Amino acid sequence: MHILITGAAGMIGRKLVERLARTGKLNGKTIDKLTLADIVPPEPPKGLSGDIESRTIDLPAPGAAEALLIARPNVIFHLAGVVSGEAETDLEKGYRVNLDGSRTLLDAIRNAGDGYCPKFIFTSSIAVFGAPLPDPVPDDFHLTPLTSYGTQKVMIEALLADYSRRGFVDGVGIRLPGITVRPGKPNKAASGFFSAIIREPLAGLEAIQPVPDDVQNTHASPRSAAGFLIHAAGLTRAQLGPRINLTMPGVCCSVGEQVAALRRVAGERVAARIRHVPDPFIMRIVEGWPRSFTSDRARALGFKAENTFDEIVKIHIDEDLGGRFVA
Repeated sequence: MHILITGAAGMIGRKLVERLARTGKLNGKTIDKLTLADIVPPEPPKGLSGDIESRTIDLPAPGAAEALLIARPNVIFHLAGVVSGEAETDLEKGYRVNLDGSRTLLDAIRNAGDGYCPKFIFTSSIAVFGAPLPDPVPDDFHLTPLTSYGTQKVMIEALLADYSRRGFVDGVGIRLPGITVRPGKPNKAASGFFSAIIREPLAGLEAIQPVPDDVQNTHASPRSAAGFLIHAAGLTRAQLGPRINLTMPGVCCSVGEQVAALRRVAGERVAARIRHVPDPFIMRIVEGWPRSFTSDRARALGFKAENTFDEIVKIHIDEDLGGRFVA
């Protein structure tokens, strides 16, 4: 089996690559080749016996997508994209990378010919929904994005559904909740503070909380995000039915409850490193986001996430900090 991962140098991409390298299989089939593509050089995984190719590539550029498809990968995980805050502040870049990059890749698949129809898993976002919203948001609620990022994700979901209907790809779109705690350096995502208020205090650093304690969001760990992608790759068209874009499950909690979980797991000294400094730009974006979801279809199809935010904090400590933190 040949797998292509776009956005492989990103956090979720790295987690997915590590997971695939550990098992060496996907859907019970041995991974013979893994192609990793990103705008920056993706780091090859250790432990995978198959052929590994790392490609530095600008997906919307002419000929870039076609070059990735020469070897006809069987499964494509399309993770490449500009994050929410950056897509909102740089309109042109957001549409070029998110929408144009995705359509370029889908069109390259469509034009490949000879019946080529790979499994195509796309990471969408809960930003496809926008206020006013019911709580929780049901699976059949209409898409009403209030950001450019969410609008771009809606457009790609529609493209993916249409290209799947026409038989060009066998697509699945998974709407990710807030993926927390993200290891490494902060990115420009408006949701980045959800991770920062946990990650930085555990590293002995001060963290800024830009929103009130009562702001709610739904979270899943990076471990769950990789699990969502792998599980989606195993779903059949018969299982999915005509609606191929799914809202993933997660833990709904407030920012105050996040901090309380950190306090329970790591202690008061760690939680005291969080300082509240309101940020109107972030607050404006976050106010339009949904808080919780039923995720009935995803759960019925076997997608699983954590049950408590305490679990998410512990996963970060175990997997990204080697079981230790700065008390």
